[in-house]
Amino acid sequence: MQTKQQIQQLLASAGVEPNKRLGQHFLIDLNLMRLLVDTANISNDDIVLEVGCGTGSLTGALAERSGKVIAVEMDKTLAKIAARELATVKNVEVINADILESKNTINRTISGAVEMARKNRPGRFLLVSNLPYSVASPLMMNLITGSTVADAMHVTVQKKVADRMTAVPGDKHYGTLSIHIAATGDVKTERVLKPTVFWPQPQVNSAMISFVRKAEKGSRIQSMELLGEVINLFMQHRRKMIKACTRFVAGKLAEINNWPEIFEKCGIDPHNRPEQLQPEDFISISNLCHEYLTSKS
Repeated sequence: MQTKQQIQQLLASAGVEPNKRLGQHFLIDLNLMRLLVDTANISNDDIVLEVGCGTGSLTGALAERSGKVIAVEMDKTLAKIAARELATVKNVEVINADILESKNTINRTISGAVEMARKNRPGRFLLVSNLPYSVASPLMMNLITGSTVADAMHVTVQKKVADRMTAVPGDKHYGTLSIHIAATGDVKTERVLKPTVFWPQPQVNSAMISFVRKAEKGSRIQSMELLGEVINLFMQHRRKMIKACTRFVAGKLAEINNWPEIFEKCGIDPHNRPEQLQPEDFISISNLCHEYLTSKS
């Protein structure tokens, strides 16, 4: 792990400063870095994805515990520094790339590296990172709903993102991210972080968050894609009555014409608002929609 002074020296030797446009805020509290690693409970069979590895400060500690670390850094200069600092650490692969190919797709080079690593390691696939603020929400959504699924995520994120991850029905932060997280696993705020534990200091608080995927939860979902469509349909109109939201159906859901029956079977009052629905309600609706669509095909 690197101190603030060491990180500053590495950047100065390369003739660069933290890039505000990329939201570069280095975690410099070594105790918090140890807490992040300890919380992840990493074994030597596990594969760890670190996004925004910077100069490799956290990467070495992750490598000591895991079977493989795939460290991703978008900044070309920082990626070179990290690769140089970790050159003798054989189970680390540093990739200079944007983690997201698009908002809904993880970079194919990185997903390919993960899949290759999983063929050689029987353990879990974990995201353990001091995440750049700009990619936190879309990345975590991808690792919950996409083809490359994380077994757990232990990350530092902007406090408002943490609030969206842990929000419950009726909360103003309750939305797409919190529903998907609650529908597939368990989430916990480990620690709220003040700006002073980062360099340069951000203008907002951050939080350390743990998410652990639960197979018993995920097994209830018949179609993750359709669940996403159902959540988006209703939460885009969160303050309307549920029955009114069905006027805005699109995509596969446009084929559904028995919404009153679906609400009745789910035990949902159509006069309620989407922001009042439990994650289990969204799963029930999407499963009935899936059964209906399957029976028609």
